[in-house]
Amino acid sequence: MKQQEADVLIVGGGLAGLSAAIDLSGQGKSVLLFEPKSYPRHKVCGEYISNEVLPYLSKLGIDPFALGAVEISNFSWTHPKGKAIQAKLPLGGFGISRFTLEQAMFERAQLVGVQIITASAENITSIPNGVQLTSSDGNIYTASAGIAAYGKRSILDKKLKREFISKKANYVAAKWHAKGAFDPSLVALHNFEGGYCGVSRVEQGLINFCFIASYEVFKNYRELSKFMDTVLGANPHLKALLDETEMVFDKPLSIAQISFKDKPPVEGNWIMCGDTAGLIHPLCGNGMSMAIRSAEMACEELMDCFSVHQDLNQVLQRYQSRWKLEFSKRLRMGRVASGIFSSDAGSSLAMDAIRFIPGILPFFIKQTHGKVDKSLAYEA
Repeated sequence: MKQQEADVLIVGGGLAGLSAAIDLSGQGKSVLLFEPKSYPRHKVCGEYISNEVLPYLSKLGIDPFALGAVEISNFSWTHPKGKAIQAKLPLGGFGISRFTLEQAMFERAQLVGVQIITASAENITSIPNGVQLTSSDGNIYTASAGIAAYGKRSILDKKLKREFISKKANYVAAKWHAKGAFDPSLVALHNFEGGYCGVSRVEQGLINFCFIASYEVFKNYRELSKFMDTVLGANPHLKALLDETEMVFDKPLSIAQISFKDKPPVEGNWIMCGDTAGLIHPLCGNGMSMAIRSAEMACEELMDCFSVHQDLNQVLQRYQSRWKLEFSKRLRMGRVASGIFSSDAGSSLAMDAIRFIPGILPFFIKQTHGKVDKSLAYEA
């Protein structure tokens, strides 16, 4: 067993964890990032990112378009009965796979001096004026601050006794890449019974399909392929895409026990980032942006703490307040939209309302996305 100290411990090497690691290390802080899985890897994800995070990615030295990202400016929404609506995305965004983006960020993290430890965090605790982590190889690490960005759910949530982990999680999701014809400027959302499927382009001409479904509907089908053929295929627009595209994965990636319950953005002395702090319904298409943006806010508060030697409790309180101010409305709107769109009747009525008052849809999209602050147009 060994003991090691650092300025910051980061648990999880997804978008939030990697963003924070690059940022803090680039500003001269010693960072230990704990990620047991190797890169590159695919993840179940909508793989659409709004343009709100482009200035911050530039600061981190990441250019998604140099990696092949596809600009997206239009939105389409379809109903199982054949209804369809299109709109301009007020802010716009881009499509890029987690496989490509996380690999680039991993390489950047190494370049700026982040120490990546390929072990999992078995336990994370708070100590006076800092945090402590015990890794799966039995080593102990301490730091002045810690960021937990380990994803939607983990054994760590049980150990921290987080309230949401004890509640029933009612959703499953799956994702795959495909080849075929699809408008590269478009992100499409296709409703089906108990869920919705997002479709958009990513790099190398590939199309990303990602759906989320109620377990109550999904459990009636023993095989994922049967569920896709029967339930997803009931939407004629989605069926046409499924028939006309060719999956390049051996089979879809899938995950279960997805929860949209509230989670505190701070636990003890640990700052929670990304899905660890809160999961937005995928129909809002902005979870990746929220992960990156939450890392940016965490780093801003921590650097203030380090530079003027502020009390950690004050930093945690400010981060918590900023997180709620930035994301609470997005999460709330996501829940409202999910409640409407998860039923045929609700989504059909919503479509009729949008046809009568077209401005409703752009307004809703704005409520689930941030803004591009041009004053933060960092140079890479």
